[in-house]
Amino acid sequence: MNKNSISRRNVLQGMVLGVGVIGFDLVSSSWVTSASSGSIAYTPQIDGEFLTEEAILEAVADDYGHIISKRPVAVLKPASVEDIIKIIKFAFRNKIKVAARGQAHSLYGQSQVEAGIVIDTSTLNQIHSITSDRAEVDAGVLWSELLQATLEQELTPPVFTDYIELSVGGTLSVGGIGGTSYVNGVQVDNVLSLEVVTGKGKLKTCSREQNRDLFEAALAGVGQCCIIVKATIKLIPALERARVFSLFYDDLAIFIRDQRLLVDDERFSFLEGQVIADDNGGWRYLLEVASFYNQDTPPDNNTLLRGLNYIPDTQQIEDESYFDFINRLAPLVEQLKSIGVWSFPHPWLNLFVPNSAVESFVSGVVADLTLDDTGQGPVLLYPVKTKRFQLPLFRVPREEIVFLFAILRTAVPPEDAVVERMVADNRRLFEQNRQLGGDFYPIDAVPMTRKDWKQHFRPYWGKLVRAKRRYDPKKLLAPGLGIFSSR
Repeated sequence: MNKNSISRRNVLQGMVLGVGVIGFDLVSSSWVTSASSGSIAYTPQIDGEFLTEEAILEAVADDYGHIISKRPVAVLKPASVEDIIKIIKFAFRNKIKVAARGQAHSLYGQSQVEAGIVIDTSTLNQIHSITSDRAEVDAGVLWSELLQATLEQELTPPVFTDYIELSVGGTLSVGGIGGTSYVNGVQVDNVLSLEVVTGKGKLKTCSREQNRDLFEAALAGVGQCCIIVKATIKLIPALERARVFSLFYDDLAIFIRDQRLLVDDERFSFLEGQVIADDNGGWRYLLEVASFYNQDTPPDNNTLLRGLNYIPDTQQIEDESYFDFINRLAPLVEQLKSIGVWSFPHPWLNLFVPNSAVESFVSGVVADLTLDDTGQGPVLLYPVKTKRFQLPLFRVPREEIVFLFAILRTAVPPEDAVVERMVADNRRLFEQNRQLGGDFYPIDAVPMTRKDWKQHFRPYWGKLVRAKRRYDPKKLLAPGLGIFSSR
C-alpha cells in the first residue's frame, strides 16, 4: 500500500472521529488534519468520539477540587471497551500519557493529564446482569444507578460512599469507604472480579483466582497499572427500612469511647460521626448510627442505645426507606449546586488515624480549628476495623481499629489565598498523622512526592512497582498523582 492510500484512509478515519483529525504530531504535541509532517502518528478508527475542541479540553482540565488544572490534548468518549483498547495501544506506541475520568470527584488533579489523553468512562454505563449474589456492571455506572437496579430484586451492594453519584470504576480505584465499612470492609473488598485494560492496551480479566497480581494492583491502586472497564460486585439481601439515630456529645473522649464500643459489638448496620460547631463558637460531636430492618421486624431502641453516654434527651430518631437513607446527601447536594457552593474549590483532607493516637491528635486539631478553616464543610470522625480490609493497596495504620478523620473543606472566595492556606494545613496535618503511624485516603488535596508515595504504599511498594513494570512499563497511566514521576 502506498503512502497516498494510507493518507486517504486516515483522512476517512479522522472524519469518523468527528473532528477532522487524522493523527498526532509527535514533535509539536498537537493534532493535525493533514499529512504535512513525517512525525505524524495516525489515529485508529473508533466507534465513539475522539474530541479536541477547546471547550471540552478545558472542561476536563478540572475536577471537584477545582484547584489543579492540567490540560489534555484529546478526550475519548468510548462507545465500547474496544475503543479504549485501540486508544491505549495508540498511546503506548507513541508514549502519550493517559488518564481515566469517571465523575472527576477527585480533588487535586488525580484524574487529569497534561498534554495527554483523557478517557471519559462515563459513556460505558451498562448494567449487564444482576443475580442473587452479584452484579456485573461497566465502570461508568453510578452507584446510585446500581442501587436502584438491585433494589428491584431486593438486593444491595454491601458498602456505599456517603455520596453515591460516583462511578463504580472511580471509587474502586481508590477504595470506597462508608458507614457500613466497619462491618463489610470498603467497596474494593466486595469485588469478585474485574475486566481491565492495561497500559499496553491488553484486555484482562482478573480476580483472586485469576491474574491476582493485577486484581490487587487495580483495586485501590489509583489507576497506576490499568483502567477498570467492568466489575462484578458482591450483592447481599437489602432490608426495607433504616432507623436513624443522631446522638450528641460534648466530650470527645466519651464520644470516641462510645464509638469504640459500637464498632466492637456491631449492633448497628451503619456507623459514622461528625465534629460539629456549637452555638458558643466551639465544637461538639454527633454520632450517626442506623439499624436496617424490614417493616415487620423493627429494632428495639432501648437495646440499640444501651450503654451509650450521649447527652441525655438530645437524641433524634427517624425512620426512612433504605434507599432514601443511602441517598441522604442528594437534597444537600442540590442545595449546594443551586447556590453555587458546589463549584467552589474543595481542599479536602481524609486521614486514617491510629486508634492509639486518635484522642490526642483530634483534640489537638479541634482546639485550633475554626469554621474559616473548614469553609463550613463537614468534619468526619468514625472508626473502622482493619481486619475487614483485604486488598493490600488500601493503606491504613497497623492497628485493629483506625479512625477516619476528614476535614471536607470548602474554600470560600477570595479563593487563591484561602486554597493555598488550606492545602498547606492539609500537608501539615498529613505529616503529623504520618509520624503517629497514620495514613491518608488518596483522593485528597495533599501535595505528594514520589518519596511520600513510596512510604504510603509500604510494605507493598515493591509489589506496586513490579505491577507497574509489567502492566504499564512506559508509565503512561494516571500520571496526575506523580507516583512514578521523578519528583
